[in-house]
Amino acid sequence: MTVNDFNPALPDNQAVGPCIGLLELASVARGVEAADALLKEADVEMLFSSPVQPGKYVMLFTGSVEDVRIALDRGLEVAGNALVDQLLIPQIHSQVESGLRRRGGHVNGQLDAVGVVETMTVAASIQAADVALKTATVDLIDLRIANGLGGKSFFTLTGEVSDVRSSVAAGARSAEQRGQLAEQVVIPRPHASLAVHL
Repeated sequence: MTVNDFNPALPDNQAVGPCIGLLELASVARGVEAADALLKEADVEMLFSSPVQPGKYVMLFTGSVEDVRIALDRGLEVAGNALVDQLLIPQIHSQVESGLRRRGGHVNGQLDAVGVVETMTVAASIQAADVALKTATVDLIDLRIANGLGGKSFFTLTGEVSDVRSSVAAGARSAEQRGQLAEQVVIPRPHASLAVHL
């Protein structure tokens, strides 16, 4: 894995949430301007503000629901037609933070089922992962955003077949409603050798 395959780095001493906001722009220059504007507008902490592949700019920030909403609105004003996607999640699922830090679950042994949801944007994938994890009892294996993926993002989860089906369906529906779903799959009883590649 090269450095470009990693998610943007999150500070070790800063929690993700409980409320997060994210803006995804098609312009790096406008992204830097929007990041500055939203930081000046409200009391939020920037978790990362970085170019991602392929030439997009993504910023993730946290604070109170009110401050994140105010900051997001200001960022949207500055983003203008460079906006690709956005999100605001008041109570982010704890496994999403682990996924953003690339500290997902480690797969050992036979899995009952694996689900994957692939999206066209970072925001859609994070939102879909949050929805999926809140839908049923599943474990997040991985959450990859933008880098090394041509701008797309995806997450992988595991659990019992019925739970994985429910979670993937809910996450995919969330991305589809945004017009950002690329693909979804559920694999019941995956081959044992697949686990080492997840």
